[in-house]
Amino acid sequence: MAIAIGYIIAGIGAFMAYWFSTGESRKTKLKIWGIALMLPISPALAFSIGLSYAISVENAWAGLIMWLIFPFIFFIGLTLLLLGIFKKEKEIV
Repeated sequence: MAIAIGYIIAGIGAFMAYWFSTGESRKTKLKIWGIALMLPISPALAFSIGLSYAISVENAWAGLIMWLIFPFIFFIGLTLLLLGIFKKEKEIV
């Protein structure tokens, strides 16, 4: 049940990020998706994938793969956030 809750939280986080980013500028979309990836999606998805993998290989220690998945997704979100903050908008003349 905990695995499903993790996937549900990640799905709701992705849906909310999509909902809030529709109709926004590219900079704002990058900021929203960066924050969404770092806060709700990254930990929930890492937890669910780690436990799913541990169950599939029938080894409890295999669940520690979540410690490798979490920083990977987190740094992708951090990169998106920093791009949204520091990217310059093109001026239309």
